[in-house]
Amino acid sequence: QVQLVESGGGLVQPGGSLRLSCAASGFTFSNYFMNWYRQAPGKERELVASISSSGGRTNYANSVKGRFTISRDNAKNTVYLQMSSLKPEDTAVYYCYVLRLSVGFWGQGTQVTVSS
Repeated sequence: QVQLVESGGGLVQPGGSLRLSCAASGFTFSNYFMNWYRQAPGKERELVASISSSGGRTNYANSVKGRFTISRDNAKNTVYLQMSSLKPEDTAVYYCYVLRLSVGFWGQGTQVTVSS
């Protein structure tokens, strides 16, 4: 079955960096777009970044452009989110997501807290 396992979250000071990872299994990873979403307390889940199956195309939310970078390693079945210049408003649970055969799958999420 499809499994997505996020890691790499934690507490970081404003201006700091973190790299999130999402290890995928149960499907042919290299065939699918992969996505990172986030959900802050009291807010709706929002799309942060997407990457095409080959990694050649990426898209970002305006709020993270120039600060976050999505990438993937198809040999490792893993997608990454490199986050830099973090702000308190980036505090959220970050989720990995894939839409496969019209069915969406989510990871369990990893907490990112940006605070001094």
